[in-house]
Amino acid sequence: MVDNSARSTARTAAIDAPPARQQWGQLAVHTHVKILLVAGLVCWVFRGELARLVQDWVNDKSWSHGFLIPLFSLYLLNQRKVTLLNLRLRPNYLGLPLMIVVFGFYFLNLISPSGYAYFRQLSIIGMLGAVVLLLGGWELVKHTWLPIGFLIFAVPFPRRYYVALTWRLQQLSAAAAGFFLQLVNEVETSVSGVVIDVIYRGRHLEPRLNVAEACSGMRLLMAFVALGVAMAYIHYRPLWQRLVLLASTIPIAVLCNIVRVTVTGFIFVFIGPRYTQDIYHDALGIAMLPLAFVFYGLLGWFMSSLFVEEGRPAGEQVVISRKKK
Repeated sequence: MVDNSARSTARTAAIDAPPARQQWGQLAVHTHVKILLVAGLVCWVFRGELARLVQDWVNDKSWSHGFLIPLFSLYLLNQRKVTLLNLRLRPNYLGLPLMIVVFGFYFLNLISPSGYAYFRQLSIIGMLGAVVLLLGGWELVKHTWLPIGFLIFAVPFPRRYYVALTWRLQQLSAAAAGFFLQLVNEVETSVSGVVIDVIYRGRHLEPRLNVAEACSGMRLLMAFVALGVAMAYIHYRPLWQRLVLLASTIPIAVLCNIVRVTVTGFIFVFIGPRYTQDIYHDALGIAMLPLAFVFYGLLGWFMSSLFVEEGRPAGEQVVISRKKK
């Protein structure tokens, strides 16, 4: 009787419960209208900044990946589609004053002579977060904060800081490439800033090997950090492993760029300077992405193999017992 009663109660609850939504098209029409209106309003308010962002993505190769970032944010949202569609949204009116603060911050940077375009463009992301909080509450923020925050990788750094960081990476790559080249017999190198003077078999090679801004590794660094965040978010791992994988993206990107500049140096010395330019230079840069994936995969495999999850002790033995007849 107890089992029958429990089954009957469960069956009744299942019948009364609303069916779980699985597709975006199952949202009510007024919800689609609300999303379109809010998106249109945000785009209209920040239309100038959005136009400048697109212009930066088109004109600056270091930020051409900006076109992919919003698409990947949508992909991250789609990964949690079932959860998002079945949330019970509760508007939180704390989002309203937060929207006012974000807009005030944007307006101050707009009229101030010392205002930064970087902060004006970041205001777009802050406004999206405030709107989500206002319309859906903290529960919706909980499931969308990373796709929204991920958009920061599409906003170009202030030029002054970008150049300073790029210069440091160029110097590091030049010093490392000069060191490894000098390990080869009959090769001598002298590094001055980002320029490597190479003497091979007593002959000074011309032109000098210059680690340009395009070889600084900033493109690889930005792209791979963004990818590392996405991978840590998508793949199930303990939190500490996700943090380690995320932190490793920076040294892995720097290491890959050192490999790239060093290989370029060897090609410069033993094959010829013309094979270090144009399409060859770009092809070598693209080849560093698979190498970065290899390093990233090896680190993930190492952590998974070294540490055993609780409930699955290593070396667990299975004992089969036979009943005596």
